[in-house]
Amino acid sequence: MTAATTVKAVGTGRGGVRRYALLLALWDSEYAKKVYGGYYNVFVSAFGGAGAGGERERWDCFRVIAGEFPAAEDLASYDGFVVSGSPHDAYADEPWIRRLCALIRTLHAMEKRVLGICFGHQVLCRALGGRIGKARNGWDVGVKKVNFVQNLEGFRFLGGLGMELPSSASLIEVHQDEVWEIPAGATVLASSEKTRVEVFAVGELAMGIQGHPEYTTDILLSLIDRLTNQGDIEVRAGEEARRTTAETGGPDSKFWRALCKGFLNGGRQSCRGGRPTLEVRSRGGAAGGCFTGAAAAPMVQLAGLQR
Repeated sequence: MTAATTVKAVGTGRGGVRRYALLLALWDSEYAKKVYGGYYNVFVSAFGGAGAGGERERWDCFRVIAGEFPAAEDLASYDGFVVSGSPHDAYADEPWIRRLCALIRTLHAMEKRVLGICFGHQVLCRALGGRIGKARNGWDVGVKKVNFVQNLEGFRFLGGLGMELPSSASLIEVHQDEVWEIPAGATVLASSEKTRVEVFAVGELAMGIQGHPEYTTDILLSLIDRLTNQGDIEVRAGEEARRTTAETGGPDSKFWRALCKGFLNGGRQSCRGGRPTLEVRSRGGAAGGCFTGAAAAPMVQLAGLQR
């Protein structure tokens, strides 16, 4: 483990410390490092503060792409896990991906909450017995409308939204792989024009989101430029992605982040307030870890959590 962040939600201060693990399956882009200090800060800013009633949180970071995983004896101490996106294929046979699948199966057997984002959504599906592969409709990049199944019942974590589940919500998408078949016992919660499984859940313990609720519009625009310059997507595809961003006015970030927080928090409403304030304190980091290129890993304190 290379970083630990304590997140204190403004509130009554009752309760203990809730502990979460962020499993990073990618390296930081130059843009993310320059603007946000790395994807770790992007995730904690988006999902931190899930605790209700002023509970404090601790977010530990593991760069799983580099072989950094939480120790088996520590797994029981975590309240939830978040698996990030990645440029790698979730159906690949690389050792760290196989190890990640094994970890997810262990966590599921322990009845731990696991939230998967993009690659994390796909690898969560794979680990629990579903099927994944190349997206049949090709790359999906931009801000897209995601449609929710109506009259969903039996999911307590939806009670943590603090609002009614909308019929649709705009979400940032950057992917060329997708879920083909959900695991046994899973439920599709949302779909889109290009992607049949945008969100799925396995009871209260696993939720996958194909898009990127943690991303901001500026991160998306930087990625569009990078994918276009690298030749991963055609210039016209990049232009179309930019058009969707302008036409939609950006993603419905407040909703998506409330959904993720509600899931991680087991359906209890998160603390509400103003935008988060980041307080950075020195904490030792390791080369190749969650703060690559930095001499120290920050501790982030969020004062107010509504976005």
